[in-house]
Amino acid sequence: MPRTSPAPSPAPPSTPTPTHCPYCALQCGMNLRAAAQVSDVVEVVERTDFPVNRGALCGKGRTAPAVLSSRVRLTEPLVRRPATGRLEPATWEEALSKIAEGLGRTQEAYGRDAVGVFGGGGLTNEKAYALGKFARVVLSTSQIDYNGRFCMSSAAAAHQKAFGLDRGLPFPLEDIPRTGCVILVGSNLAETMPPALRYLTELKENGGKLIVVDPRRTRTAEQADLHLAPRPGTDLALALGLLHIVVAEGRTDDAFIRDRTTGWEEARSAAMGHWPELVERLTGVPLPQLRDAVRMFCDAGTGMVLTARGPEQQSKGTDTVGAWINLCLATGHAGRPHSGYGCLTGQGNGQGGREHGQKADQLPGYRKLTDPAAREHVAGVWGVDPDSLPGPGRSAYELLDALGGDIKSLLLMGSNPVVSAPRAAHIEERLRSLDFLAVADVVLSETAALADVVLPVTQWAEETGTTTNLEGRVLLRRKAIDPPPGVRTDLEVMHALAALLGHEKGFPVDPEEVFDELRRASAGGPADYSGISYRRIAEEDGVFWPCPDTTTDTAAATATDTATATGDVHPGTPRLFLDRFATEDGRARFVPVVHRPAAEEPDAEYPLLLTTGRVVAQYQSGAQTRRVDELNAAAPGPFVELHPRLAQRLDVSEGDRLAVVSRRGRAVAPARITDSIRSDTIFMPFHWPGEGRANTLTNPALDPTSRMPEFKVCAVRVEREPQD
Repeated sequence: MPRTSPAPSPAPPSTPTPTHCPYCALQCGMNLRAAAQVSDVVEVVERTDFPVNRGALCGKGRTAPAVLSSRVRLTEPLVRRPATGRLEPATWEEALSKIAEGLGRTQEAYGRDAVGVFGGGGLTNEKAYALGKFARVVLSTSQIDYNGRFCMSSAAAAHQKAFGLDRGLPFPLEDIPRTGCVILVGSNLAETMPPALRYLTELKENGGKLIVVDPRRTRTAEQADLHLAPRPGTDLALALGLLHIVVAEGRTDDAFIRDRTTGWEEARSAAMGHWPELVERLTGVPLPQLRDAVRMFCDAGTGMVLTARGPEQQSKGTDTVGAWINLCLATGHAGRPHSGYGCLTGQGNGQGGREHGQKADQLPGYRKLTDPAAREHVAGVWGVDPDSLPGPGRSAYELLDALGGDIKSLLLMGSNPVVSAPRAAHIEERLRSLDFLAVADVVLSETAALADVVLPVTQWAEETGTTTNLEGRVLLRRKAIDPPPGVRTDLEVMHALAALLGHEKGFPVDPEEVFDELRRASAGGPADYSGISYRRIAEEDGVFWPCPDTTTDTAAATATDTATATGDVHPGTPRLFLDRFATEDGRARFVPVVHRPAAEEPDAEYPLLLTTGRVVAQYQSGAQTRRVDELNAAAPGPFVELHPRLAQRLDVSEGDRLAVVSRRGRAVAPARITDSIRSDTIFMPFHWPGEGRANTLTNPALDPTSRMPEFKVCAVRVEREPQD
């Protein structure tokens, strides 16, 4: 049951507690122990036995305990008082009652779908699962999605089309140094996932080649044997041009195409319309570099293509990823050891978060909400009528855009769309127009500051739960300390709200009990966790899904399993697709795609391209990292990166205040002049609110399949601001 009295004061662990970083999808292993400084509760120490990071941590991971401090985080519920219009302290009973009343009042007046639910890719598997169940069983609303839609959805859609299954990496990270050539597209691992850079270093030490595709010469691109710097929005043309050269030079793997794929002729025909000279004009990548890339990739006996947000966060992101997958299939660099396509998932639980019910169209186990058999199975686990489950709702941006219109009230957990959503000023306006907004979060984020009720919830070191990293490895984050008095877990919040809304049972607060229910709900689905337990995760440093429970159903193993069950226990599946793909006939599908321009191209009024991204010392919307002094010292605020030729044309000097203007708004930040970016492109990091908010500018044009917004490219102009 939820606590009705204050929690005990935080107690540091007497012995180190093995756990995982709360930030990116590497989910690096770490140990927590009592801090040497009286002002801190715990400190991070190396955990060298965990295979993903082998003890290495970035600055964000090392300083993660700073956000546990009561000085920077929420420790009591807040309710907006009509008399003052301000958020003021309240009891848990009052805060929970106001949420139940607000949501209930909205649904009584406007119908079930007038209440929306918005989740986050940082929620544990248990929380993501419970939130999806809460939306569909307690609220009976179809209007649920999460911020992971902004991160991996295009790659997920392309994975499904080509392979029949979406798991970010179909192989463990340890395979990367063993391949012959890696094409890394739109990823700056050196800043977004620093401990992962060692895999690329080891690749080169082993004689492998690294090709980096990025409009900026990042710290990662500096490690490359070949750096291709395409114009933002042209990654699709680039991939098609490379495939054209592969075909023209007779470098296709005809036996692999014949034996393990379908749809080649259509995909080949589509690619041949993108001859190298045309692709050179579209992308700005010189023809000799295109040929060098093909030579490196095809001369290697094995090869991988790894994509990240660069090619994915586009209005044609699904097709772009599909084109890179086609390149892998045509060269036989897929479905074989040390070869394949993979997506470098971004958020801490971006993989698990999209598997267990937060997405508008999915049920737990990566089941489709429109599949009658899936509805029947999950409804059976939940003890409800399958017909009572609502159908698919809106995707993330479409849901946020509908706030104040069809959606009158919103329950939001673990997300900060005021900073992270595209066309952010518009989304902030939509949030302000709601009849009622409730937020559960660790800190008073920019979004929480707009709420009618704010609930303080526990964070990584104060709770136990599972996450699924970018490899598909299910991990256990262990509780190391008690939360401050007045703070509860998200599971306790959902339990209490469900009871107030008439559902006394079905929402346990013990995370292992929730995980055991998740296992049953996922059994037999594409993301089958039924053979995974807390005990196994702890003993094996994580378990790769799919991992069916062979003790109860030996037929549950999916077509993707290439491992052999030992005795009565399935070992999990570190490597997918080695024997067959997860399609009905076991063959990978080529998908024919053709290049098309970005949704918004430069013109006379907006002559430049803006692309956005991260810096090493901050994370996502910055809601947590901006509260850490050491990280702020390294990255104190936003900036506008531009080429010296552009700076000269604008008469701009280093540090000058610049206004970047798009059709959606205006952002102001100091200039950072560097020759590491194209002269037709500017770059802004997106971690900050206020006048330097990069997402004020970005374009919400959506990919037609994944519904991913086009964060990575839009048309802008740059103006000098009056200098202080």
